Amino acid sequence: MGTPADASASASQLGLADVDAIALGRLSQELATAWHGFRRARSGQPDGGEVLEGLLEEGLPEGGVPLTQAIDDAMAVLDSSLAQSRPRFFGFVGGSGLESGVLADALAASFDINMASWSAAATLIEEQAIGWLAAFIGFPAGDGHFTSGGTVSTVSALAAARQRVAPECRALGTGHRRFGIYCSREAHASVGRAAELLGVGSAAVRALPQGPERGVVPRAVAEAIDADRADGSTPLAVVATAGTTLTGAIDPLDALADICAARGVWLHVDGAYGAPAAATRSVAAKFVGLERADSVSLDPHKWLYLPKACGALLIRDPRLLEATFGHEKSYMPDGEELSNAVDRTLEYSRPFRAFKLWLAFRVHGADAFRAAIERNIAHARLLYALVQQHPRLRAVAGPPALSIVPFQHVPEEEGVDLDAHNAGIVRRLQREGRVWVASAVVDGRVTIRPCFVNFRTVDEDVHALIDEVCRG
Repeated sequence: MGTPADASASASQLGLADVDAIALGRLSQELATAWHGFRRARSGQPDGGEVLEGLLEEGLPEGGVPLTQAIDDAMAVLDSSLAQSRPRFFGFVGGSGLESGVLADALAASFDINMASWSAAATLIEEQAIGWLAAFIGFPAGDGHFTSGGTVSTVSALAAARQRVAPECRALGTGHRRFGIYCSREAHASVGRAAELLGVGSAAVRALPQGPERGVVPRAVAEAIDADRADGSTPLAVVATAGTTLTGAIDPLDALADICAARGVWLHVDGAYGAPAAATRSVAAKFVGLERADSVSLDPHKWLYLPKACGALLIRDPRLLEATFGHEKSYMPDGEELSNAVDRTLEYSRPFRAFKLWLAFRVHGADAFRAAIERNIAHARLLYALVQQHPRLRAVAGPPALSIVPFQHVPEEEGVDLDAHNAGIVRRLQREGRVWVASAVVDGRVTIRPCFVNFRTVDEDVHALIDEVCRG
């Protein structure tokens, strides 16, 4: 039988007590190197070479390797991965890995706080951070919490909408009851996914026409709601998008709020990408009506520059989330005063995501975030102007509503398949790695679709994108 000393020695094999100074020293060194490298563009994207190939051929390690070797290997993996922190990463709706958020993540992960249950100061900080986030975008939140991202936020918001209009569904399911969800044709795929997961079905999603500025047509929404009611379906929610992933379009929020108020329909604003721009002077007017919504989702890991994962759901009714997710559980009794957050969230084992937003706001202040968002908006406007001026480039979706600018390259040769041509340019850019951008299909045309959501990007990077597109 082993002695207590044996047990202690065995347990220590999983810690770094003997080399913690080495570990922290290397961590500081590697972070400093990475952060310095992220402040400027690099000439290409490394592929990892023989080091990565060797690592991928390894089986399950039965014994460890020296810490320094493991860190060297880890850095080789990271350096040959696509890092959205770099100033010329323009693909998708990326992030920036804000340094203060990275530090918060490291600290919070070390304490390994589980936000499913009452967690003392951490619970109070999450409540405060939700209040700060709501104040930043101008939404009167009565409740809210941090999530893994926009999909979980949307599922949670539509679950709350279902709870308000059909509370029996929690116990009985949707049965033969039919529902309707109303959004634009550019709404995110998470709306359909949420409908499927909630038992409503993706066929209930009404993808409605867009107007000249690509926002959903309010009259089409009103007519769809009225037609569904006349046909015996229950309108579940209108999902307005405050910054579509495809083009950055913003639905007419105030007009949609009027329609929802007149018909008693839940209004959810999907602001996963665009909602932080509501805090800026240059585009705040586009977000009028957001404050009238029943719920808002936004991802601080997008346009508040934080490392993933950090999404958030804000909701007006302070009682509805508990009605939506609360349940009896003998393994986690609720106190009268100290409630468990899991009764208001879809997720159980939630990390302390709020901490990175809380620390970032404390370190930098809200004005610094507003200024960074304004710079990204200016980058998009600069790119649009450069595209308009260039004889071989053409914009596809009009002036940018926020910070996305889809465009095409048009070669001098006639009869070229423009879709194949532009898809080829994107593949070349991704292969060469000097700038990284993704393609997207806008109005049936394959486009080059850059999105500016990085606080490290400067005007020089915008000009570099044009140069690289036209260089081939």
